[in-house]
Amino acid sequence: MSRPFKIEIIESEEELKKRLQTARLADHKEKLQMLWWLKIGHVTEQQEIGKRLGRDTSTVTRWLQKYRSGGISSLLEIKKAPGATPKMSEEVVVALKQELETGKGFSSYGAIVEWLEKEHGLSMEYGTVYGWVRYRFGAKLKTPRPKSHKQDEEVVQGFKKNLVRCC
Repeated sequence: MSRPFKIEIIESEEELKKRLQTARLADHKEKLQMLWWLKIGHVTEQQEIGKRLGRDTSTVTRWLQKYRSGGISSLLEIKKAPGATPKMSEEVVVALKQELETGKGFSSYGAIVEWLEKEHGLSMEYGTVYGWVRYRFGAKLKTPRPKSHKQDEEVVQGFKKNLVRCC
């Protein structure tokens, strides 16, 4: 014999309806819909809730246990994994930003990888360094085109003056 299905919904019908209308996530909408149905008396059994929502009764049971233990905030809580700790500490990030802002800078991303290894003892992959520098810092490694050592500076200046006049 199963135990009787009893749950006390604390929130008012109007509050649940308003939250249901403003919910953005589908998961939240399902949970709020379940509470609203229970509040207005449309459903009286967990199996019926499961059928209407297209969910297993064990899922409905888990949702109701969360609601009983912590209320609506616990039911609608979204847990997020903390993720891995970053390889670069805050000091290394600041040092790298400063080094990028200096006029000297780096000639390539490989040079940054070598600099991190030499200066801070960090062994990082090329792609990781590229992602940090290019997308997180928004920096581009720009180096001027190489000049020939045979190039005459006076001829270059004359070319620039003539170029401005004709255009």
